[in-house]
This record gives sequence, C-alpha cells and structure tokens, in this order.
Amino acid sequence: MVHEHLESLEVHEHMSQALERAEHAKHPMPPWTKQLSLTTAIVAVFTAISSLGAGHLATHAIIYKNDTVYLQAKASDQWAYYQAKGLKALIYTSQYEILKALKKPAEAQAAQKQIERYRQEQVGLKTEGDDLERQLKETNEKAERCLRYHHHFAFAVTLFQVTIALSAIAVLTWRKSLWWLGLGISLIAMVYAIQGLCFFI
Repeated sequence: MVHEHLESLEVHEHMSQALERAEHAKHPMPPWTKQLSLTTAIVAVFTAISSLGAGHLATHAIIYKNDTVYLQAKASDQWAYYQAKGLKALIYTSQYEILKALKKPAEAQAAQKQIERYRQEQVGLKTEGDDLERQLKETNEKAERCLRYHHHFAFAVTLFQVTIALSAIAVLTWRKSLWWLGLGISLIAMVYAIQGLCFFI
C-alpha cells in the first residue's frame, strides 16, 4: 500500500514538472490545468490516507486471524483434555462397579473418590473450553470486520489512482473531459473511503 502511495506521488510530481515545462514552451497550457494540478494533489492526499487505512486494517485482520488459530489450537487441546478426564472417570466407574460386586468396599470407595475428582475437573475444563470458544468466535468476527472495511479502503485507493492516471492523460492530451471523468471517479472513491472510515467510528 505504501508503494502504491509512492507511485501516486511520483505521477503527481511528473505532472507538475510537465506543467512547468509547458509554461516555458511556446504553446501555453490551457488555464484549467492549474485546477487539474490542484485537484490531483488533493486526490493524492486522499490516496495516501486510504492506503494507510487499508494497511492498518489488513495488519489488524492478520493479527486477529493469528489469534484465532492460536485459540483454536488451545480450545482443541482443552476439549481433548476434557475427554481424557471423562475416559478416566469412566474407567474408575467400571472399576467401582466391579469392586462393589466383589464386595470390596474400601477399594470401591477409593474408586468412587477418583470418579468424583475427574468429574469435578471436567466441569472446570468445560468452563474454560466454553470461554475459549467464545474468545475464538469474537476474534474471528473482529478479523472479518477488519477485512470488510479493508476492502472499502482498497477500492478507494484503486479508484483514486485511476483518477490520477486520467488527470495525467488529460494534461498530456489537453482533454478536459478526462479530468472531469477522473473527478467523477474520485467521488465514487470518496464514498468507499468514507465507508472504510466508518470502522473507526
């Protein structure tokens, strides 16, 4: 995105130099080219702002996606641990039933304590697992939101660059209609840029 901004500034710089050379040439440029130069500079500023917004949101989307992957792995581990505790409780339940049938109350009571222990641990693990699932959903939603608004800024940058290109062609060909077309496109770009800025509101 920064590279695109630099390209926009380079195009504007070349246009300014072309205007200066044309002023010194025998054939003067049409008077509207000064306004064209000014509007192109303003569009270049909007391009830079939109590019920064797009880069900012893309970076945050990547961070949130990384967090999502981390939380997904952690939640998977948590549920695997939860299931392992459940299996241990099930083994002790079978052992308890056998010991009870064999009329070994002391050993059966010890097995029952293990059953209760593992079931209590499962309750804690389930609470932690549910919390991780909630965090996972939240970070994923944040990443999707960042990407959605990033696309608005990316469209704005593209349209602003088209505007700058049309302005350059308008200067070279002395066609005012291309400049007006570029200004129309820049208005559409402004709508996208404003939609992107809504992320920060």
